[in-house]
Amino acid sequence: MRTADIRSRFLDFFAARGHTVVPSAPLPTPDPTLLFVNAGMVPFKPYLTGEASPPWPRATSVQKCVRTLDIEEVGRTTRHGSFFQMNGNFSFGDYFKEEAIAFAWELSVSAVEDGGYGLDPGRIWATVHHSDDEAASLWRRVAGLPEERIVRRGDEDNFWSMGVPGPCGPCSELYYDRGPALGRAGGPAVDEDRYMEFWNLVFMQYERGEGAGKSGYPILGELPRRNIDTGMGLERMATLLQGVDNLYEIDETRPVLDRAAELTGVRYGTDHVADVRLRVVADHVRTALMLLADGTAPGNEGRGYVLRRVLRRAVRSVRLLGYQDPALPELLPAARDCMKHSYPEVAEEFDRISQQAYAEEDAFRSTLRQGTTVLDTAVAEVKARGGHLLPGRQAFLLHDTYGFPIDLTLEMAEEQGVEVDREGFTALMTEQRERARADARARKSGGALDTSVLRPVLDAHGPTDWRAYDALETESRVLALLGPAGPVPSVRTGEIATAVLDRTPFYAESGGQDSDAGALTGASVEAEVLDVQRPLPGLVVHQVRVMAGELAVGDAVRAAVDPEWRLGARQAHSGTHVLHAALRQVLGPTALQAGSYNRPGYLRLDFPWRGALGPAARGEVEEAANRALRRDLPVDVRWMSLPEAKELGALALFGETYGERVRVVEIGGAWSRELCGGTHVAHAAQVGVVALTAESSVGAGMRRLEAATGFEGFGYLARERDLVSRLAEQLQAPRAGLPERVAVLLERLKAADRRAEELRRRTALAHAAELAAAAADVQGTLVVTATADEDPRALALAVRDRLPAGRRGVVAVGSATGDRATVVIAATPAAGLSAAGLVKALLGGRGGGTAEVAQGGGVPAAELSAVLGRVAGLVP
Repeated sequence: MRTADIRSRFLDFFAARGHTVVPSAPLPTPDPTLLFVNAGMVPFKPYLTGEASPPWPRATSVQKCVRTLDIEEVGRTTRHGSFFQMNGNFSFGDYFKEEAIAFAWELSVSAVEDGGYGLDPGRIWATVHHSDDEAASLWRRVAGLPEERIVRRGDEDNFWSMGVPGPCGPCSELYYDRGPALGRAGGPAVDEDRYMEFWNLVFMQYERGEGAGKSGYPILGELPRRNIDTGMGLERMATLLQGVDNLYEIDETRPVLDRAAELTGVRYGTDHVADVRLRVVADHVRTALMLLADGTAPGNEGRGYVLRRVLRRAVRSVRLLGYQDPALPELLPAARDCMKHSYPEVAEEFDRISQQAYAEEDAFRSTLRQGTTVLDTAVAEVKARGGHLLPGRQAFLLHDTYGFPIDLTLEMAEEQGVEVDREGFTALMTEQRERARADARARKSGGALDTSVLRPVLDAHGPTDWRAYDALETESRVLALLGPAGPVPSVRTGEIATAVLDRTPFYAESGGQDSDAGALTGASVEAEVLDVQRPLPGLVVHQVRVMAGELAVGDAVRAAVDPEWRLGARQAHSGTHVLHAALRQVLGPTALQAGSYNRPGYLRLDFPWRGALGPAARGEVEEAANRALRRDLPVDVRWMSLPEAKELGALALFGETYGERVRVVEIGGAWSRELCGGTHVAHAAQVGVVALTAESSVGAGMRRLEAATGFEGFGYLARERDLVSRLAEQLQAPRAGLPERVAVLLERLKAADRRAEELRRRTALAHAAELAAAAADVQGTLVVTATADEDPRALALAVRDRLPAGRRGVVAVGSATGDRATVVIAATPAAGLSAAGLVKALLGGRGGGTAEVAQGGGVPAAELSAVLGRVAGLVP
């Protein structure tokens, strides 16, 4: 049974039993504690925790997930994959244990022709929490499982919580016995390779308190509404139904593995190390495909860094298998063909996806070349010192700065007869991981805004009455104030606090649009609004600074948005849509927005593209945008269902999460049609102007355009006009002739530089000849010492080359920069002479190089003459 069929069979089964089919959420998640969705329940978290009311009593989904905490285990076990799909069915206060167990059993063991998976019921085991007599009894009564195949386990294995106070409960897992060839008998407690877990049923029935670990917290009582959250690993079920050994060999990954084996000439199944690398390639290429499809771009932090690491591990693994050419153009299409049956977008967006992936591989191949040079230099220095151990800090520099994998460093160092200080490297990596964990803990705590304090406000008063689309002012009441240490009854002049209002006209930062600015005024207070956010679904909060008086809970205030700020924000956001449409008109559909930010007068837009656009393309894009403004295209806003919007062709942009009802913003109808929750002008001409101000790279295969809009756009153009006028006046050239005039001046400057450089070269050669002629004879060796204002190495080599042929010679040149100096020694090829040895003897062991040229630093500038004076005494 194909994986795509297992997926559709799951959804059809639960849809027929009253569950609403919910599409998979994008992998990037708005949850501030996560980078990516890492479990099937993540999109349903607000409903399971009570933060929001579920729109359906029961739901089902197949959720895309990415988990990379145990990425080093990928390929080594049958259970670890960085990308996986989780089939889930959910009940929000509707059914509970008996129905959940009955559903799981029916789907698992029903005949294939009846819509089930046809698993052998005699090979299924169930685990339950040791205290959950109800679940154990249900498995006996509903499924007919014998007592010996119902295993009771402790909190570590069979009790679920999110790690923080909130819902929790026992869980029950289903395992399938794959037979004695894969391990020992005795059930999942004995061998989890032979007995593969394929379904986990979580029974959320309790509320937990504060505490650490799996069981170090109190159970506060029963939940008022009990929920069901189940997860069936789609890849694990495919492993069972397709009769393969592990998840890397199912139909959605094996073709990638086979293509990698074909490229490298490796036969899968004959060598354990090679097998692990082939599995890494199969897993990581598929993961990269899905991350790119959902809009993640390679980068140096956050989600981008995860994607970059996955791509580079795949490329590195292919390289270690012996394939040196670009690999992703061969492997990514295989992954696309595997996944397009379940996710058509990977085929529809493949031009954009492949463009970014291939650019990242090209950049990494360049990185490998740079890293190899750095590594070779470091190894040479170790050998020159007579050592055999590359310092851990050097390996960490290669890893952290150049993206050079540690196992590649180990391999290449070993080839050159040098070991790597693994302990030192590991210590530095541990420090880095601790910093990362601290960042993760900060994300998990919600940063400075404590949502646990805000939830009671939302529960007590309901969602904020949000009027940003149709009002600039509202009469409002202060529901709560939050200071640095928690809730406060009031704040006074000069203090900053978070204010919750019953209604607000302020736009909360989202969708790339900055939050509104404005003020709260009341009978005894004036407060400036600094920031506006949505920390919880439905709740808008305002960061305010009290300018005069006192703001207290319960106060009536007038909330007023700065109208000039809002106008500028609308111009910039509509300008972003116009620029995006113009970009796609000029460059084609692969130039799809991958990130944006706009505030009054300014916008930036990121999009995948290999290489700079160049002046001509930028001019064409800018002209297309401003022609749309001149035509004064109408701006229309409509609400519709998500399927209707997709059918209409509206662009759903990456990194955004959409509900059942979506807002479609059109500028000129189909010319620009996007899902968007931002504020916009009524007609395109109100944007004023879109003036491109910059183009830059923001990572491999990713470009950024920046532009000024509205009044700021006209100001930018006026400044450019004034600058051109001043240049024309100073250069005494017409404006149209400025480029040619500047080109002539630059050529004159270059010619003058060349003449000056030639003069310096001749002077240096003459000086070198003079120094060589004045060499001192020290026991048959010619010795020259000198100082240089710049490039002491070049002078030392020039003097050495002018010493009489056949004579032993040593040249030492020092150069001071600030309070420190460097010494370079060049020696003629002769027995017993070593420039590196002389430098070390002169500088107390510091410095290094070869027998013919070496250098060392750290010499106090005031002592340079004395140091050079000791050279003659060191000549053997």
